[in-house]
Amino acid sequence: MGAGVSSDLDAQKGTTNFQLKTGLNDVPESCISSIFMYLDPPEICKLARLNKAFRGASLADFVWETKLPSNYRYLVEKVLGRNPDSLCKKETFARLCSPNRFDGGNKEVWLDKNSGKLCLSVSAKAMKITGIDDRRYWNHIPTEESRFETVAYLQQIWWFEVVGELEFEFPPGSYSVFFRLHLGKPSKRFGRRVCNLDQVHGWNMKPVRFQLSTSTGHQISSECYLYEPGNWVHYHAGDFVIDDSNPTTKIKFSMMQIDCTHTKGGLCVDSVFIYPSEFRQMRFK
Repeated sequence: MGAGVSSDLDAQKGTTNFQLKTGLNDVPESCISSIFMYLDPPEICKLARLNKAFRGASLADFVWETKLPSNYRYLVEKVLGRNPDSLCKKETFARLCSPNRFDGGNKEVWLDKNSGKLCLSVSAKAMKITGIDDRRYWNHIPTEESRFETVAYLQQIWWFEVVGELEFEFPPGSYSVFFRLHLGKPSKRFGRRVCNLDQVHGWNMKPVRFQLSTSTGHQISSECYLYEPGNWVHYHAGDFVIDDSNPTTKIKFSMMQIDCTHTKGGLCVDSVFIYPSEFRQMRFK
């Protein structure tokens, strides 16, 4: 009888030792993938480094499809020029998170790495600017301070007007439109940033009018004085909302100061940004 009890205790002890040796490698990949569906992409990538099981789970298509916007197939075809079915979902997400240019390189789209939300930028070269072809008024100057490597610089003009249009398929949600502007002419001298403010004038006399309209019926207008010479500023032009019934939306945005009683000048027009409205408080780069 004593031998029987001893044998049972040894068996229980062996079972206990076996359970203690169970680790993360023993968790089924399907369970890990199900958890990954509720995590942000950066968190998934960090956990994928733990071991082989976590790495395998991080490659599951159904995990990354939940991180992609609803219009990802449209983005892959229009921006990447690929068949959406030719890429795994993780690679699709990674490629769309990189800035991708389209429409002759004057527009750029990317996904926010943390949320998978769609962001867009439109270069000044893609917009209609009154007098842009007259070197007495405007110049395109190269600069490292623009994501498009060049900005439109206004020397002096009476009638100031900039108009842009974009037709695009947006995921449902609320979006904000910003003009990225700079009073003064930035440059580098001996490796240091300098800004020439000699030509800045006229912007304190009358406000600039910003307008935004969409093919879905949104129309917004606001006025604002330009400020902070020597710094890039994002001026809010307005918001618009996309619902599930809008496959493609046409957006028109503009800024103008057409009071011809005075000239205005010394302004850099870089681009227009379109961000999810929840990003409005973010630091623009």
